[in-house]
Amino acid sequence: MGEVRVQQEALRIMSVIDVLPRLVVFDLDYTLWPFYCECRSKRETPSLYRDAKGIMYALKDKGIDMAIASRSPTPDIANAFLDKLDIKSLFVAIEIFSSWTHKTEHFQRIQRRTNVPYKSMLFFDDEDRNINSVSKMGVTSILVENGLNLDMFKLGLRNFASSETKE
Repeated sequence: MGEVRVQQEALRIMSVIDVLPRLVVFDLDYTLWPFYCECRSKRETPSLYRDAKGIMYALKDKGIDMAIASRSPTPDIANAFLDKLDIKSLFVAIEIFSSWTHKTEHFQRIQRRTNVPYKSMLFFDDEDRNINSVSKMGVTSILVENGLNLDMFKLGLRNFASSETKE
């Protein structure tokens, strides 16, 4: 499915969900792109998972803010790749730094910068430990196994909406 068709399908999915998040946060390595930054060089040309860009553009079209939370030990490479992919401007907060806190510090910084409550956030990551720690903060968190795709996006939105209706 091409980028425009993914974007249209993501918009269709969002149109049938009752409550949408105010902020969607993405991990980078093995969530938005299929590699670890620290194993790459800034000179390389990165690529995203097939559905990632269409989903991000759909969120932008819908007026939903996005952020990055990455525990990368090579933030210079990650930032260079975001620039090369021409997607850096899509994010209201970018927290890329090495950490032992399983992303809780990343989310504290994102929350301070955006003023979005944790319960109004949706998070996608490929590591259980990050999902577990961030979920305890009140963030709806989705484990992606083969990168962000439309199925994971739909699951995340449904889980977010069902957590909102339980309150």
